[in-house]
This record gives sequence, structure tokens and C-alpha cells, in this order.
Amino acid sequence: MLTSPATLTAPELELRQQVGAFLAETLPWGTFEPGLGMGAEVNPEFSAAVAERGWVGMAVPARYGGRDATAVDRFVVVEELLRWGAPVGHHWVADRQIAPVLVRYGTEEQKRWLLPRICRGELCFCIGMSEPDAGSDLASVRTRGVRDGDHWRVSGVKVWTSNAMRADFMIALCRTGEGARHQGLSRFLIDMRSPGVTVTPIPFLNGSTDHFAEVVLDGVPVPDEMVIGDIGQGWTQNANELAFERSGPDRWISTFLLVQEFVREWPDLAATPAGSRLVGELAAQYWVLRRLSLAVARAIDAGDTPAAEAALIKEMGTRFEQDVVSALRELLDRELVCSVPPAQTPSLFERLLRRAVLDSPSFTIRGGTNEVLRGVAAKGLS
Repeated sequence: MLTSPATLTAPELELRQQVGAFLAETLPWGTFEPGLGMGAEVNPEFSAAVAERGWVGMAVPARYGGRDATAVDRFVVVEELLRWGAPVGHHWVADRQIAPVLVRYGTEEQKRWLLPRICRGELCFCIGMSEPDAGSDLASVRTRGVRDGDHWRVSGVKVWTSNAMRADFMIALCRTGEGARHQGLSRFLIDMRSPGVTVTPIPFLNGSTDHFAEVVLDGVPVPDEMVIGDIGQGWTQNANELAFERSGPDRWISTFLLVQEFVREWPDLAATPAGSRLVGELAAQYWVLRRLSLAVARAIDAGDTPAAEAALIKEMGTRFEQDVVSALRELLDRELVCSVPPAQTPSLFERLLRRAVLDSPSFTIRGGTNEVLRGVAAKGLS
């Protein structure tokens, strides 16, 4: 397993203070509805303000609009944004996944065209991985890219695609060749305004339709310049990308605000033996997960690809996020009042708890199920 110093350096601590001061000034507490981790609201204006400070696409080379920052610097910024419940939804996927992929695999033309716009917080991306009847087995994707003259035609269906209705582009995993299951896969950048793209919202448990969507790709034309890396390189790209996706603070901090607001709104219960024991246990687990997550960030900065460690953190972190919700509900020992609309519920803790109860089942599914992650960790760490 990776080990690294659990403390931040002086420059990293200064960066954290800068982000905290920015949030206090730009997004004062009580003036917005905080979100649960990366499932926070979409706010292009806020994303632009974050980008103006140089905190979107931080690790992108300066010649493409970034700051040549480290993975740990991004860790510090992300941790503060998510701890605040900031509305990061507009730039989230572009910052976390698309920018690193383009830096590593993109053509020079793609880098010069897209990376500066990502770093300015202008672009919203979605990820086209999951498909009907495929579960968590990405190697079974059936969306296919077929050569058609001087371009490609992509056809298939992607589901559970977050923010597809708002996205400018999708990065889609498609089958472009034959051979073994992990071979013949490629990734395309698909303009979501292309002919043949149909986006249909998928209702969530609470009836909302503003997050998940089904995306039907019906012969969508994709020019060669929208191919990411080489044809047939899709599985390798996907595997390398997961270290960025699975190991960050977003995999263990989603329910942090829930604990914070519990202590604020229920101080007497939090001070009981049962309450103080629970808060202490949760704080200890937050610290352990944070240390592991930080170790992966430092490993990435050292040039490693800690995919197995990232999978382990994701498995542990998302289970912990769910455990937080269950533990708090058990301690409260009362039913949630769901007949009152959230907007009419004065308690922020109550609103966060209701949202967490609905969202938390997805924590151990998005980004790979726990069963898949345990297999990745077991193979990689044995």
C-alpha cells in the first residue's frame, strides 16, 4: 500500500486558506442550498468564478490555460469546495476526468481547442459508459463506432448519464473492432448537439429529472479529430483514468455536511454518550480515508498509476458514506417527514438527510460497484 505524509505542506495549507476565504466571500453560508459532494447543483457562474482563480483544470500545463499544479493541489481545492457543499456540477466532469485524459492522450489540436475552455469553466461534459443490461461490466458495451468514409458513425444507448441534458460534449466508450472483450474499444468526443443525439431524462426516486438521462446515439457523425488517442486504446485509457475518478475526496466526503449539521442542530443529542461516540468514530474514519486519498494524489504526482489503491479507497469511502446516513438515522430514531416539500423544511440537516437517504444507494454504484472494485484491489495489491 501507498504511504505518504498525512499533513499538508505550508504552500498547500496556504492554498486551502485561499479557497476557504473565496468561498466565504463568493458563496456565504446560508445564501445557497449546499449539495452532497459531487452531486451538488450546476451553476455555470460559480464555475466561472472558480476558474477565474485558476482552480479548474489546475494540473493542465500552463501553455493550455492551466497552472501546472499538482494532484495534491487539486485535492486541496476539491476538498474545500465539497466540504462547503459548493455547486460544482457544471465543471466537475471536465475538471476531474476530461482534462487529464486530454493532457495524456489528446492530439495537439484537441488540447489547444478544448483545454483552455475547460480551464475557463466554460464547458460541461458527461461520460458515456453505462449501458442497458451491461451492469458494471464496461467490457460488454454494445455502442458501436463504424467507419463511414472520412468519419465515424456511432450508434447505441448510454444510461445513467449525469448532466447529459446540459453537457456540451460526451466522452463515449464504443466498440470499434473485434477480438477479446477488452480489445477493440475506443473513445470518442461527441458533440451533444450533433444530429442523431437524443437525451431523455430519467426520473429519480424523488421524482426529479434534472440529473440522470438516457442518451440514444443514432448514427451520430464523429470526425476523426474527435477520436481520443488511438483507435483500440479505449480500455487502457479507461483504466488509467479511474485513478483520477475513484480516489478523490468526492468518494468519502459526500455526507460530511450531514454530520456537521447534525452537531449544529442537535447539540444535546451529539453530546450524549452515544452521540459523542458516533461523532468520534466518524471523525476518525474521515481522517483515515483522507490520508489514504492524499497518498494516492501524491503517488499520481510521482508519476505512478495507483489504480488498485484508488479502487480500494472508492470501495471503503462510498460504503462509509452510506454508513454515515444509516448511523445518524439510527441515533435519531425517528421517521423522516416526507409530506412537507424540502423548500418548506427550515432545518438544513433535515433537508440534507432526506436527500442523502435518496442518493446514498447510488454511492456504491457510480464509478464501479463494490464487487468490481474489490476484484480490482485484490488483483492489484496481491
